[in-house]
Amino acid sequence: MEDPVEAALTWHGRRRPAALATVIETWGSAPRPVGSLLAISEEAELVGSVSGGCVEGAVVAEALDAFADGRHRILEYGVSDDEAFAVGLACGGTIRILLQPMDDALAGSLAAVQDARAKTRAVGLSTDLETGETEVTEDVAARTREEKSGLEGERFVTLFAPPLRLAVVGGVHIAQALVPMARIAGYAVTVIDPREAFASEARFPDTTLTHDWPDEAMAAFAPDARSAVVLLTHDPKLDDPALRIALNSPAFYVGALGSTRTHAKRVARLTEAGLEAALLDRLDAPVGLDIGARTPAEIAISILGAMTKALRA
Repeated sequence: MEDPVEAALTWHGRRRPAALATVIETWGSAPRPVGSLLAISEEAELVGSVSGGCVEGAVVAEALDAFADGRHRILEYGVSDDEAFAVGLACGGTIRILLQPMDDALAGSLAAVQDARAKTRAVGLSTDLETGETEVTEDVAARTREEKSGLEGERFVTLFAPPLRLAVVGGVHIAQALVPMARIAGYAVTVIDPREAFASEARFPDTTLTHDWPDEAMAAFAPDARSAVVLLTHDPKLDDPALRIALNSPAFYVGALGSTRTHAKRVARLTEAGLEAALLDRLDAPVGLDIGARTPAEIAISILGAMTKALRA
């Protein structure tokens, strides 16, 4: 198991004592961001991380005490410069951790979280820091935009957002480099190409592949505010139909491969097709950051960089 929520629920379902630790505040160069999770079993099995290794041992010791008394607790640790350096940071910081032993009430809340995640809905697990009572909230639109867990008065809201999504139109060489890079960066990737020889399992293992015509596939993909769209075919018959849908969507990034001259022709075609100038201004073309990229892998890096810049802006 790699997911702390899944691990905590699995152990509790087997009637094994378990606890969930959540980073609720940080100061300085804390090793893990707010909202990071760690599941702990009675055998000190660990899934997830709250500090990259700096304080996990101390959290496990506290969890063993929590198993005995069944009470949640707030822990605070200072991470020294030496400890931080051991896990790859230049300097240390301070972290505050909420530790919750698993019980039926918390398990019920976490099961509701898992159900929402399975339906790709963003939810928050809201915990009263004084009483330990938890509830699931769907009032997380602002947090989802910022991808941020955080304190709300005397409650802490752990955000569980659907994964970022990326639709790549064109199963070309650049896509073969971009898809695994995007997956590492946290994207759920779909490759769209009606040419089955290009969008094949051999070329894109463990990737969602769609062989419908790009406009149909893009409509089914339904880009939202946590989606990016990249068009790589260099073929107007394939790119343009998908592009019209993507530019009219809330997608945070839309980019298309092609030279400046190719892009000028694209703009002329889409303008003639009725797309407004404001929509065309959203298009990043030639695609990617200008880093002098030449190889497919370098171009993929430039594209992922541009996606990240658009997302964080």
